[in-house]
Amino acid sequence: MRDTALVIIDMQMGMQARLDEGRGVVNPDADVVIARLAAACRAAGVPVIHVRHHDLRPGSPFRNGLPGAAPMPCDVAEPGEAVFYKSTSSAFASTDLAAHLRGLGVARVIVTGAVLGFCVTSTVRAAAELGFAVVLPRDAVLGFDLPDAGLSAEEIARVTFGLLGEDFAELTETDALIAAL
Repeated sequence: MRDTALVIIDMQMGMQARLDEGRGVVNPDADVVIARLAAACRAAGVPVIHVRHHDLRPGSPFRNGLPGAAPMPCDVAEPGEAVFYKSTSSAFASTDLAAHLRGLGVARVIVTGAVLGFCVTSTVRAAAELGFAVVLPRDAVLGFDLPDAGLSAEEIARVTFGLLGEDFAELTETDALIAAL
């Protein structure tokens, strides 16, 4: 696992607010799962990298300095852990994440976080296109419904996992990843 890194995407208090609002969700306990995976990675010497959304639009809850932009407890960086701030859906498009990973000798990324149908998907696809092997633990991502589109969180997750697992990522569960560390 020396060539592996854990990437935690957008686990910020704005996501907790969505959970608290009662939005339709898959993996409502993803934060607990991510915290457990991060602890196991740290213990095994696997780098833990944090990517947070910084929305440039005025009034966005994910704008730096606002409560919604603060990390959830599972995403609080420990000393020495890299934190990237992105303004795009993909964790790669508006950051130096790829160069950082390559500088660490990382060839394989474990992608976790939020939101499955948006930033997680964009990041997984970009990582694969940049030549990284991608592992996506199905139980370590948050996915929400899209009520205006008439889509449940479960429908979105089923299709998203199907697409990503077909061409972009190895789908797994957190327990299996931890056992392999």
